[in-house]
Amino acid sequence: MHAAGRLALYGAGLVVAFGAAYGLGDAVVPDRVVESWTQQSQMNEHDEDEHDENEHSEGADHVSEDDGSAQHDGGGMGGHDHPADGGAPPAGIRVATDPSYPIGSTVRLSADHMPGMDGAEATVSGAFTTTTYSVSYTPADGGEPVIDHKWVVHEELEHPGAAPLADGAEAVLLAEHMAGMRGSTATIASSTSETVYMVDLEVDGMTMTNHRWVVESEIRPAG
Repeated sequence: MHAAGRLALYGAGLVVAFGAAYGLGDAVVPDRVVESWTQQSQMNEHDEDEHDENEHSEGADHVSEDDGSAQHDGGGMGGHDHPADGGAPPAGIRVATDPSYPIGSTVRLSADHMPGMDGAEATVSGAFTTTTYSVSYTPADGGEPVIDHKWVVHEELEHPGAAPLADGAEAVLLAEHMAGMRGSTATIASSTSETVYMVDLEVDGMTMTNHRWVVESEIRPAG
């Protein structure tokens, strides 16, 4: 099976198994689950790299380079790379008890976080209960300011205190959705308590697994 497919199945299995073990939902994702998911992600990325290297070893000089990331507009600011694999959910986030779109659901996205996302079909790979924020920040690596980035969850902030944080509050980002994001000081632009999802989708010909995040109002049934 393709590495991205194996990762999606593995991630869904972890969340389902974890939910079953702790009461079928509203369970806190522990560090050990995140570590296991991350290790599997790294293994699959290694397998995928080897597959790509073998597949393109002949005539490589004639193939354009692809760094395995999609361009993310950051809420209006373009030129930011988004990883093909979003990785594990953050430790401490709560699995949603009865989400409108359970893991494995096929949905249609109305979010426009990146080119090609609006209207794309996706598969739910995780559903969680938390506070989700739109944030503005200047990347720690000195990149251009990112305005109204959607989204980061409360568990991706450093020592945030009780949720929700007020609009205009500042917090240090622990998320690594894009280069230069982790360690940046962000300003909260808005927040929502909607169920938030990780999804697998294809954007402009690239398969993305465990994309973080889309909120429930950005999802509709695929049919």
